[in-house]
Amino acid sequence: MSVPENGAARMTSTPAGDGARLPFTDTPLPGLDPAWSRTLPVPSTAGVEPVPGRTRSWHVLDNADVIARSGATPQGIVLAVHGNPTWSYLWRDVLRAAAQAERPWRVVAVDQLDMGFSERTGLFRRLEDRVTDLGDLTRALGVDTAGLPVVTLAHDWGGLISQGWAQEHPGIHAGTVMTNTAVHHDDAEAIPSALRLALNKAVHGPVTTGSTAFIDTTLALCDPAPSAAVKRAYKAPYTSKERREGVAHFVADIPAPPEHPSHAAYERIAGRMSAREVPTLLLWGTGDPVFQQRYLEDLMRRAPHADVHRYEGAKHLLTEARDIATPILAWLDEQFGPAEAVVESHRERRARGRAAFVPFFAELDARRHDDTPAVVDMGPVTGTVDGTAPELSIERSVSWAQLSSSVDRLAVALLRTGVRPGDRVNLMVPPGSQLTTLIYACLRIGAVIVVADQGLGRKGLTRALRGSSPQWFVGIRKALVGARALGWPGRRIAAESMDPVSKKLLGVEHTVPELMDSVTAVRPGEIPDVDPDAEAAVLFTSGSTGPAKGVVYTHRQMAGMRDTIRDTYGLRAGTGLVAGFAPFALLGPALGAASVTPDMDVTSPKTLTAQALAQATMAIEASAVFASPAAIENVLATADELSHDERDALARVGLMLSAGAPIPEALLVRLQELMPAAELHTPYGMTEALPLTDVSLDVIRAAREDAQRGVDGAGRGVCVGTPVEGAQLGVLPLRADGSVSEEIVTTPGVTGEIVARAPHAKDHYDRLWITERESDLTPGWHRTGDVGHFDARERLWYEGRLAHVITMAQGPVSSVAAEHAAQRVPGVGRAAVVGVGPVGSQSAVAVIETVPAAKKPSVAPAELSERVRGTVAFATGLPVSAVLVLPEQPTDIRHNSKIDRTALSDWAEQALATGKLRDL
Repeated sequence: MSVPENGAARMTSTPAGDGARLPFTDTPLPGLDPAWSRTLPVPSTAGVEPVPGRTRSWHVLDNADVIARSGATPQGIVLAVHGNPTWSYLWRDVLRAAAQAERPWRVVAVDQLDMGFSERTGLFRRLEDRVTDLGDLTRALGVDTAGLPVVTLAHDWGGLISQGWAQEHPGIHAGTVMTNTAVHHDDAEAIPSALRLALNKAVHGPVTTGSTAFIDTTLALCDPAPSAAVKRAYKAPYTSKERREGVAHFVADIPAPPEHPSHAAYERIAGRMSAREVPTLLLWGTGDPVFQQRYLEDLMRRAPHADVHRYEGAKHLLTEARDIATPILAWLDEQFGPAEAVVESHRERRARGRAAFVPFFAELDARRHDDTPAVVDMGPVTGTVDGTAPELSIERSVSWAQLSSSVDRLAVALLRTGVRPGDRVNLMVPPGSQLTTLIYACLRIGAVIVVADQGLGRKGLTRALRGSSPQWFVGIRKALVGARALGWPGRRIAAESMDPVSKKLLGVEHTVPELMDSVTAVRPGEIPDVDPDAEAAVLFTSGSTGPAKGVVYTHRQMAGMRDTIRDTYGLRAGTGLVAGFAPFALLGPALGAASVTPDMDVTSPKTLTAQALAQATMAIEASAVFASPAAIENVLATADELSHDERDALARVGLMLSAGAPIPEALLVRLQELMPAAELHTPYGMTEALPLTDVSLDVIRAAREDAQRGVDGAGRGVCVGTPVEGAQLGVLPLRADGSVSEEIVTTPGVTGEIVARAPHAKDHYDRLWITERESDLTPGWHRTGDVGHFDARERLWYEGRLAHVITMAQGPVSSVAAEHAAQRVPGVGRAAVVGVGPVGSQSAVAVIETVPAAKKPSVAPAELSERVRGTVAFATGLPVSAVLVLPEQPTDIRHNSKIDRTALSDWAEQALATGKLRDL
């Protein structure tokens, strides 16, 4: 079963007409099947009842009869419990999907007493009463004796109630699914402001019973907003003050204060949750102002084995904004399906054939007495005099012996401060010797480094850091100010010395210099050994094609990355490398290579100048250089500023690597002129697995010649070479609608989604269970989301992103080859080719930047348009319907070398439909 990715909207399940009706309401209820509705008398044993054995009337939605009529047998029972002020209508999509599944599940969605269309008892039912009520109902429905596993599904205060029921039914409770709920609240923190307001005596009555304000506010916590008909359906059971009394009681029973009558029951239920480990799935809307990130973190502490998926931007009513039915059914299949259907976990698959583990930081131990440079920090370049290079601006040089000692001392200091193995530590420190020391100190003690590119911007960084929830935050002053202002999580450690006033203002507990000074000696055995299969790092993707994703690597996989880089490029101890591409800054010490980061803003690669690169090369007589495509463009643009000595330094470089995006051959040719002795390589990979293939300029030239000769599969994209040692690649062929088939092929010329597996591939996506499952749908392989094909010489050609494939009437077409062709037209700068129109009959539109830049968005001049269309058609056969001009693609559309073509497609489609070309 395919699971929709992070932003998938909820399914539509509305029957024909304006919605079903139930006998006890005239309000249409879109999406609800009347066949599910059932009322039944249930003897009540709750302590609140004044008459022992009193019977109460319950309303439930139950798909059991629908499943029975189909002749199927349910795999188990989902007990779905709503919160306040919703009702069983909340779960209508789950009811429908579960009944229609190949292996169906019975879903019993309850209306709690005094809620929905169940009886209004007139009594104040507290938490313990509601747990008892739920037990009374399941007994009456035969759930307790059905002999089937029961999985609780809950939202809002249904989470606490369902957990109370689960703890009283351990023999049948087999799993837990929760969405935006809480089972505990830290008394040291204030409860969410919306609940504080509703509890205010002056407000409580008017907003809960005196009006529908509390219900209306809840329904507003949904993005996108529900339709008017759906809002009316949610309000249908709450049409009078008397019928809303349960809403008021639910609010009043929030048991946060220790003196509250329900507090003891609440503490007991929360405490017992940690003691029972059952399969657990947590689905979470990250924009919920009520059940905030802290409540998700609490649940994860109580159920550390849980599968978690965070829906970026979704709010409190997650079920109305996203399709959660499909992932829930997929998860149930994985956990409770027949033995032959249960999916082998990625951890089990990747456990096979493991190589001997050598820790990522092993070179530091091997070179503990080496006084040669390990890390060099460069200062600003000051210019040249009479064509000769100025004196090198080296700010600091750290030897291997110094680095090894500093890493050990800082590791011990962090342990003594309270950092524990498994703790997440966000590092917001510029590349250089200090960041290197921090990274390796954390890895040595088993702490998990969290690395997010500051190029994500404030919004992207905030989303990434809140999502990954680091316990510790280490940063320079600027980062600490941002952390304070934006509420980034983690106990604060300043990277630099800081006066007491600043420490207090910024919430800083320690500084790195203080920590280093606090350790004079490291006791034998004080630093624990690391678990090879424990988490080592959370590295965030660029965010160029959607919200940045946290990619989790174990220590074993980090070591695999090191070994692949070393073996592919022959990088050995003693190599000097310039790390102008941030991900490679942490690899130098692991490889035993002296490393230097040029004077540049690492969050903006295009700030790397030729002179800064040359100065860094000269500082350690570097033989290898790593830089991104955006950095290379600016190096070439500033090459005229080089002195003779600086040109000579670059001319001695033996290896030049560029990763991050494919590079046109013409750019590499210009780079070869600047570095005539260098082998130019452009490995293909991604944050999830780098590298996967390798290609040199010579191979690119040979591939181009093969394309001209008509070698099978050569052409239509960028040649990215053959797989690196240990990596396997294939493609899932494209279908006409842009989807992919299931069989992996390497047939020359067949375009499809690229799949890969390698010892250094990621472990999983962080707290993105659905995204991880989508990427792992082909067992044992990572689905990259890229498209490409192989040629007859087993070289891979990259063609773009699967999400950006243009589905034309003549079949699916990728965009990269067309973009590179367009960029060869004089007067064209950067270009993106996108699809507009309905799937299956889209047209291709080129969105270009001109040189010089246009002043405003426009349709391209006729002559330029014809040149672009003609060049693209000649090179690729793709007919371009229109050419549009932008002054510059904004940074949220183009991240360094990558393009969000989906956003450009939306812009182009609106521009062509309305004739109005607005700024992006």
